[in-house]
Amino acid sequence: MQRDELKALLAALVSGSTSIDDVVSRLQRLPLEDLGFARLDTHRELRQGMPEAVYAEHKTADQVVAIGRALLDRTTSAVIATRVPEETARRLLGEWPDARHDAEARLVVLRSAPDEAAPAGSVAVVSGGTSDRPVALEAALTAEAMGLKVERIDDVGVAGLHRVLAQEEVLRTSDVVIVVAGMEGALPSLVGGLTPAPVIAVPTSVGYGAAFGGLAALLGMLNSCAAGVVVTNIDNGFGAAMAALRQLNHTSRP
Repeated sequence: MQRDELKALLAALVSGSTSIDDVVSRLQRLPLEDLGFARLDTHRELRQGMPEAVYAEHKTADQVVAIGRALLDRTTSAVIATRVPEETARRLLGEWPDARHDAEARLVVLRSAPDEAAPAGSVAVVSGGTSDRPVALEAALTAEAMGLKVERIDDVGVAGLHRVLAQEEVLRTSDVVIVVAGMEGALPSLVGGLTPAPVIAVPTSVGYGAAFGGLAALLGMLNSCAAGVVVTNIDNGFGAAMAALRQLNHTSRP
């Protein structure tokens, strides 16, 4: 349930167009729904402004479908499944042919935010190299599904400094910048020196042996010399997009 839905329900109660029993019936499932194998936090959207997402990895296809169906029934907002195996994606698309699936990002968007709503803000998603693309896509597609305006800037790693400098105007005018990079993880520091916007850094598991599966990039980003750069977990493009949404939702409150 969204804040506007709750306000409308209470207004209907005050006006007499609905009954107390109807309000109780609508609210009795508000905090959670127990599916037996999962307890859905159906109160999250009201508390945080964003519904629960489905982390599909290590869940069966049946479980993901059941969770998706329950979430679609409880919210009018975006419903997203992340880290979706191919078999599970096929099941989801069989149930909801209009869903959007990106195999590279391993993301399935069962429903996006309503198109009629104005974007809550703009996000630039910057990636260091083509190998970082799956994580950058996860961030960009998640942000788009949640109603944000997204500008993608791909393959502008620090080995070719002129590539990112050519994007300075976009970086300066975006509300939030998500920077996705592997190897030594230097790109967020460079971007952080070019833009006044909040910078969310995402280390990826891209790199040779001493990259240690993204640990080198993670440590490099945590030690950024650009003040105020914040860092997500390795390969967590979804988390970066949701952090941007939190930032923009909070600053846009009346």
